[in-house]
Formats: sequence, structure tokens, C-alpha cells
Amino acid sequence: MTDRKQINLTIVPDESTVSDAPRTYANFCAISHTPFDFTLTFCEVLPPSQEEVRNAETDRELRAPVRARIVVPMQFVPNLIAALQEHLLAFGESSPKVGVPKEPIH
Repeated sequence: MTDRKQINLTIVPDESTVSDAPRTYANFCAISHTPFDFTLTFCEVLPPSQEEVRNAETDRELRAPVRARIVVPMQFVPNLIAALQEHLLAFGESSPKVGVPKEPIH
């Protein structure tokens, strides 16, 4: 039997590639999943035009452009949720005048 050594690594974003990776604004996220992964589809929802409102009245649908689609493995999701909760808590403590909702918004 071979001896295995555990190596602990710290993953650090490579900021030298930041110019190649533009920031993208999204204010809506649709989430779907398979037995193997989660897909996060980020969209930008802008105030609708009068024509979009008229169409939405009949179609009951408002389309928003997809800005990014990120697929993550199932094992990654609990760490993502924990990191988001940690940062939301820190944000709420550092910015008390900005209301952080106590309940999920759906």
C-alpha cells in the first residue's frame, strides 16, 4: 500500500487575468440542478418598456438577457452557501443602514 500525504493549499485568484475577465452585472439568478451539478443562470432585469409591458400582459412572461451561466458540482454548493451567508452577515454588520432581508426573497 502506498503512503499518502495530505497537502493543504490556499487557492488565490490570479489578478493578472482580471483585465481578460470583465465584471458583469446581474440582478436576477435562476437556479436549476441535475443529480450531479447546479446551474446558476445570471440575468440582467431592467425596467420594461411599454411594449414589453403590453406583451407581458398577454404572454405573462418577461424575458431578461442572460449575462452568465455558471455550472458548479454538487459538492461545491454547501461551501458556496456558507461563504455567501458569511459575507452577507459581514455586509449587514458593516452597512446597518442598508436592509439585509431576514427571509429569502423569491
